[in-house]
Amino acid sequence: MSDLKRPQGVRVDTASKAERRLIEGLAQFYIYDFSEMEPPGSTDFAFEADGGFGPLPYLETYWTEAGRIPLIIRVGEEVAGFALINTHSHRGGAVERNMGEFFVARKFRRQGVAAEAVRLILARYPGRWEAAVVERNAAAKAFWPRAITAAANVTGLERIAGDGEHWRGPIFAFNAA
Repeated sequence: MSDLKRPQGVRVDTASKAERRLIEGLAQFYIYDFSEMEPPGSTDFAFEADGGFGPLPYLETYWTEAGRIPLIIRVGEEVAGFALINTHSHRGGAVERNMGEFFVARKFRRQGVAAEAVRLILARYPGRWEAAVVERNAAAKAFWPRAITAAANVTGLERIAGDGEHWRGPIFAFNAA
């Protein structure tokens, strides 16, 4: 896995419908992480009346629509994060697989957990992939190309600039065999 660690005990499980509330709760931390990248003057990440953030858009569809896959990342039996796979292309239209959302809790970061989760996901779900990164997310822009190329089954990684209409930031397109 090149310069990325391979921690023990990382697994990725398909989330059951009963685990939707778990992902909803984890999503609050995911959204909170994005709030520190909010541009000045924006209110996109303002707290709601209950002190939380709104729900992730389209989350309920991950249990009802084909092509959407909700995943929970665990280290041993402990929940470490989640991933949401869909077929939405950030270049317009559809793609075989898209990493719609990906989150690993801070206590598991910088230990190789996220990269190992990416490796496991790409091994389980082959196809033509995209992973789009928000322009202002410097950590993710560094992480994704390393994690993608560390997966043994990946070829043809391209970094494509978003067109500003469908997406602002890099889009990593690749094949996972």
